Amino acid sequence: MAILLTGIAGFIGSNTAQKLLARGEEIIGIDNFNDYYDPTLKERRISQFLGGHDFKLYRFDIANSHDLAQVFAENKIDKICHLAAQAGVRYSFSNPDIYLQSNIIGTNNLLELAHKYGVKDFVFASSSSVYGGNKKVPFSETDNVDHPISLYAATKKSNELQAYVYHHLYGLNCFGLRFFTVYGPWGRPDMAYYKFTDSILNDRPIDVFNGGQHKRDFTYIDDMVAGIISALDNCKGYEIFNLGHSQPVALEYLISIIEDKLNKKAIKNYLPLQAGDVPETYADITKAKKFLGYNPQISIEEGLDKFLMWYIRYIV
Repeated sequence: MAILLTGIAGFIGSNTAQKLLARGEEIIGIDNFNDYYDPTLKERRISQFLGGHDFKLYRFDIANSHDLAQVFAENKIDKICHLAAQAGVRYSFSNPDIYLQSNIIGTNNLLELAHKYGVKDFVFASSSSVYGGNKKVPFSETDNVDHPISLYAATKKSNELQAYVYHHLYGLNCFGLRFFTVYGPWGRPDMAYYKFTDSILNDRPIDVFNGGQHKRDFTYIDDMVAGIISALDNCKGYEIFNLGHSQPVALEYLISIIEDKLNKKAIKNYLPLQAGDVPETYADITKAKKFLGYNPQISIEEGLDKFLMWYIRYIV
């Protein structure tokens, strides 16, 4: 298959591309290599994961409809794996336009071109953020998600609606994947586990929001990629799936694991709940298990051990 993969230099995108290339798929990758975090890390993912593989790489923003149309004109595309997005909840408060351009306009450009060029399968990244302040746990795909508490979450909910329109009007097969806190080696430096590690090693205080009462459903990168690839293999109709580990981890426990593995104590700066943050995420993965054969294997202890070994080797 020829798979168009957006966000190929991102954490999840680069890992997904590596697995797809390893099994012989043709990959056409797009990434704008923006500076939300250091683009050097994105370049290193490409060279480390994908160096030596034969694939196409386009460097532009998917909100650029002219350049995106050229990609479709130049390539026969069988499936789309749309992982590109402007990420981050708090960043959306000060940079809203970027989220509208990348997440809304970029996604619509892809859907319209998929329709125009007869691409039938469209798998895209949504987010656990769409659940907003939902107090019912675990979060189920049947829960109401009409009350997002950040612009980032609103754009992800919008992506689900956009995809449904193209499924309804044109028969495009669309699977939306609600990712739950993906972590691991080569991860995003803006994520808490990454920032905690950096600060603890360098004797800087860590900000512990919500008085340390947060819980997050941490999902190891290899488990997430397995779910994405299964979605690509089984995409039919319109469906939304939770992809998480379904075992929420308390923030204080997360910190304690990092402290133990580094043999160093954190200097904690306790802060209140931040705007846009939710106290807990917890995925009901029953549907993903049934339809995708999704079965996450890596515990938070094992996953953090893998991350820390990578961090000390490549970053310190």
